[in-house]
Amino acid sequence: MSLNDAISSLKRGDFILLHDEGKRENEVDMVVAAEFVTSAHIARMRQHAGGLVCVSINHSFAQTLGLHYMHDILSNSQKVDNESKKMIMGKAPYGDQPSFSISINHVQTYTGITDRDRSLTIKGMASLYKNQKENKKQEFISSFKTPGHVPVLIAKNGLLSKRLGHTEMSVYLMELSKLSPVAAICEMLDSESYAALSVEKAKTYAKENAIPFLEGKELLEFSRVH
Repeated sequence: MSLNDAISSLKRGDFILLHDEGKRENEVDMVVAAEFVTSAHIARMRQHAGGLVCVSINHSFAQTLGLHYMHDILSNSQKVDNESKKMIMGKAPYGDQPSFSISINHVQTYTGITDRDRSLTIKGMASLYKNQKENKKQEFISSFKTPGHVPVLIAKNGLLSKRLGHTEMSVYLMELSKLSPVAAICEMLDSESYAALSVEKAKTYAKENAIPFLEGKELLEFSRVH
């Protein structure tokens, strides 16, 4: 399926499957626009994908909220001694720095882990982006708590020109779809091989469930032209 099919699906509030690249993680993520997320979306990610359900946001939104990468937070923390700081990840085996920031729960959640709770947290981030109030940082602080059950991923400034992760690709897709640059993403895993779901199996799942399957290289080629 084409990029246009993926954009149409995202605009409807439906899933797409997004493959990064064989030389990178070589993983396929389920992706949906955060502004349309429901409890059913989270349940499907949990049951059919099985990876970590995260919310990815663009870099400028993260700056507005005062969010930073977790590796920077830990590196600058006086509570972490120099010996322990050796644990902080520099680059992953595939060459990128992690995009993880803090993890959050919406204040209206209970445990934060249920499908209903996680959908409330993720959709709340998209709602916050659309919020017209001047001080979004204060709104963020009053609406969310940390630590929580939804990891926040911050896309690199410059998106695909700087990093080719699912974080950047999912945010870029939201922007192409003229949606809030906030996405829910989850890696697809294989309970038979105990590894990431293969591209072939992911494509079969996509075909059987009428979900657009998008190659990251197609998205990268589009971004280079446009």
